[in-house]
Amino acid sequence: MQSTTPSLSNATRHNMQRLVMLRSVVMICLISVIIGLRLASIPLPVLPLLLAIAGLGLLNGIAWWHLRRTQQTTQRELFAQLLGDIVALSVLFYFSGGYSNPFIWMYLLPITVAAVALRALYSWVIAGLSIACYTLLMFYHIPLSHLHMHAQLDAKNSIHLDIHLVGMWLGFVVSSIIVAIFIARIGQNLRDYDKTIAAVREKALESERMLALGTLATSAAHELGTPLATMAVISKELTQDYANQPALLQQLEILQKQVSRCKEILSSITRNAGKTRADAGQGFTLREFLEEAIQRWRDTRPATELIVSMTTTMHNPVIFMDRTFTQAILNLLDNAADESPERILFDAHWDETMLKIQIRDFGVGLSAETKSQLGTPFFTSKNEEGMGLGVYLTQVTLARYEGELSLNNHPDGGVLTLVSLPLKNLRIDKLKASK
Repeated sequence: MQSTTPSLSNATRHNMQRLVMLRSVVMICLISVIIGLRLASIPLPVLPLLLAIAGLGLLNGIAWWHLRRTQQTTQRELFAQLLGDIVALSVLFYFSGGYSNPFIWMYLLPITVAAVALRALYSWVIAGLSIACYTLLMFYHIPLSHLHMHAQLDAKNSIHLDIHLVGMWLGFVVSSIIVAIFIARIGQNLRDYDKTIAAVREKALESERMLALGTLATSAAHELGTPLATMAVISKELTQDYANQPALLQQLEILQKQVSRCKEILSSITRNAGKTRADAGQGFTLREFLEEAIQRWRDTRPATELIVSMTTTMHNPVIFMDRTFTQAILNLLDNAADESPERILFDAHWDETMLKIQIRDFGVGLSAETKSQLGTPFFTSKNEEGMGLGVYLTQVTLARYEGELSLNNHPDGGVLTLVSLPLKNLRIDKLKASK
């Protein structure tokens, strides 16, 4: 819920900006009409009209100053601006014919803005005040003289165009442009706000899903501790009993490494979530981190040949990283080895800003259906052997560091996995600066 408040404030701020633009258009139109009527020798009380337009300009100045001064705009401030518009328009209409003024339709502008951008109470207040002012102008106003503009059609005929009719036509043109531009932008603003709310809800569901997975992982770590301890004791005893059989000892050594890794994974689950190596005062160069992750994987999958290629650049930043990112790399390597048990390729290169990792297997590749569902929780293409969480957890981990993951079929067969990760969020100096 906290994320929606800034979005609502931003929507109101955008609406305030639209109101400033709208008011500027209205002011230009009114000044142009006054100049045109004066050139046509039609008498008008110019000074009161210009003062009313100056009031609109003052409102614009106040709104612009507030927008420059702060990033937060409330509905009450937008409401106050619309009240100022009604007052300025009422003064302008009072000195220019009252309800007979062809631009009386401008009362609809604050009503429309309020209906789109403000809560119901504010909208009804704006509408009620506009109706009240319109009604009062029917009885209290300074009338305009009913002069006519003449236009010659040809040598024999001429028609008389009433000022009111010309003003109504001009009002229709201006209102059409304003509705097409201003109201459309407010509608787009609301649609963007709906998208923001949908994204927030999606993140909330994602957090709930991750919380459920974390609870299950903690429970599993607690239950698996005892059988793993039993396996470690038995494997140690077997090592002592068969000390004279090198082939069997080699197999037992692999078993002990697997048990140790399981115990390490379970121990990391029970530690504080998100605790990084930098918290313990340890920084790793990027190359050291990748080499350690690769070695850990080789210890668990010795039967699969892993061909590694890394960048030779002198730039080797010191980074911090929690175990989740290491696990993400191991997940991708495991998936590749499951499809291509004989060998897989690992290529990592980086510059000052970006780390890119490519992992290629030589399996059958991805079907269209599998590719469309990759990253969905509990979806697996390994029949009943997989849990369907590897790619999903990897995507979640990379997203924490603004990274991206893509899996595509390689032209020569197999799957090419690409990880793109900005280094700006991994550097030790960035971590210290944030603290």
